Amino acid sequence: MLLEQERIDVVKYCKKLITAGLTTGTGGNISILNREKGLYAISPSGMDYFETEPEDVVVMDLEGQVVDGRRKPSSEHALHRVFYTRRDDIDAVVHTHSTYCTVLATLREGLPASNYLVAFAGPDVRCSAYASYGTPELAEAAFEAMTDRKAALLANHGMVAGAKTVAGAFNIADQLEQCAKVYVLARAIGKPVLLDDDEMADMVVRFRDEYGQKKIKK
Repeated sequence: MLLEQERIDVVKYCKKLITAGLTTGTGGNISILNREKGLYAISPSGMDYFETEPEDVVVMDLEGQVVDGRRKPSSEHALHRVFYTRRDDIDAVVHTHSTYCTVLATLREGLPASNYLVAFAGPDVRCSAYASYGTPELAEAAFEAMTDRKAALLANHGMVAGAKTVAGAFNIADQLEQCAKVYVLARAIGKPVLLDDDEMADMVVRFRDEYGQKKIKK
């Protein structure tokens, strides 16, 4: 099966969207790029994640054409593809409809430096201009909002995160939803105190160089 491991991983992480509370129903989508082959695996449109099999995951090329798969690809395939064709630091994209990120996106506000964990995405998270779902305009708006960042909120829609691995992209999406939740709740009872630019710049560097386990070369 073409891109077998990528398809297996898409199914795995789509299920995690539900169990982690990052979407409901069939909302959101995930893709993984095989940069060597110039192909990416993307979740199918409108399928229950717990009924989706690796064979249902669609393989597309970087021109936007279906290469393999019996299903219709996610309507947001252009949103994923724009990062694969224009950024070499992103090989996996996770798009969620997570509640608190979407609350901010509905206000058309970004997520400021309210917590050091925001640094998983950058010094802050911008909100994109609004565009209809599944359109090239949405892809462009998201790409612009995510300049020099690993995530963006999508106005009146949700959020998108990208990284070199699907585990990394999922972690960013998960951490930012928690940060957004705390920020929204804090605003309900007071004025959140934000971290300054120097602190966030340091956090971004530390997360890139220090956070998590490193592979040991043998």
